[in-house]
Amino acid sequence: MTHDIPLSPHRLTDPAGEPSPVLSAAQLRARGVTAAEADERCRPGGPWQRLLPGVVLLRPGPPTGEEKVRAVLLYAARAPRAATACGAPARPGLTEPSAPSPEAVITGLAALALHGVRSVPPLPSLDAVDVLVPRLRRLRSTGWARIVRTAALPAAVRVDGVPVAPVARALADAVAQETDGDLIRRLLAEAVRDGHCDPAAAVRELNRARLLDRPQVVAAVDSLVAEGRARAEDRLYRMVRVQGLPDPLWNVDLRLPGGPHLGGLDAYWPEQAVALELDTRVHRRAGDGGAPEPGALREHLERLGITVVRITPRALREAPEQQAAVVRTALMAAADREPAAYVVVLPR
Repeated sequence: MTHDIPLSPHRLTDPAGEPSPVLSAAQLRARGVTAAEADERCRPGGPWQRLLPGVVLLRPGPPTGEEKVRAVLLYAARAPRAATACGAPARPGLTEPSAPSPEAVITGLAALALHGVRSVPPLPSLDAVDVLVPRLRRLRSTGWARIVRTAALPAAVRVDGVPVAPVARALADAVAQETDGDLIRRLLAEAVRDGHCDPAAAVRELNRARLLDRPQVVAAVDSLVAEGRARAEDRLYRMVRVQGLPDPLWNVDLRLPGGPHLGGLDAYWPEQAVALELDTRVHRRAGDGGAPEPGALREHLERLGITVVRITPRALREAPEQQAAVVRTALMAAADREPAAYVVVLPR
């Protein structure tokens, strides 16, 4: 049997004009290839192969990771827009806002791999490529295309031309499919440690996905929060030293004489009555009563004449000079304030 079926003179290219090895049935028809011609070429031993329903790879051999991702997007796209499901390829490594809004967004481990999270197995070795679609779409998982339904698609970014969920959302969707506690912990730790996302954003998405009741997820989040605080404390010590601020008392508790505990502080300058608090709180659930309400400690101490400076780990990482200037201004302003109430300072 021969497979040399004459094809249309139309060149098989993607919408950007570049040769494309993965095309949908609609794209093939638009280029003059009939369904019968495509079926013939996809027979065993033929020059093409069908990767997913309605999606063809124009060569033999296993698909690359990028080809698998493109195939999933073409499968998940609505037929009228299948030709633009992947958009124009971007320069390698380029991440940019998505435009226009896609109808399918890669998420889970595949998205994390595209974002550059190293703990994720390589794209070609993934058993499934997760793709977010609107909840009401009539579409089933098939092959290595795993459909994840959502009430609203997240604002995607484009990584190498592919619409991809933000890291925090991709993490939550990956964790939802995982039972390996070690992998969950590595994924969360690396995503935060390497600056792919903030811990608070990751925990918000885990909470939204109702994953914080799983023991392995709780353990991973606890480890993440502890590691994030330790790194923030190191940056705080370095900021005080490098920016030439006076040495404070580190990690102390304040109490009223013979009275109640006022709160714990990361740094305190008793002569100027200036306190510093690292804002590393992560709310695991709405209404979580474990941590004080934002601003409660600050308001309490400032009623006693103590100035409280709150700094986030992100601000310490991105603008330590600016945060040091805020602390220095508070210390200098102490001479113009009324003396603060006497408090007892204890090691924490």
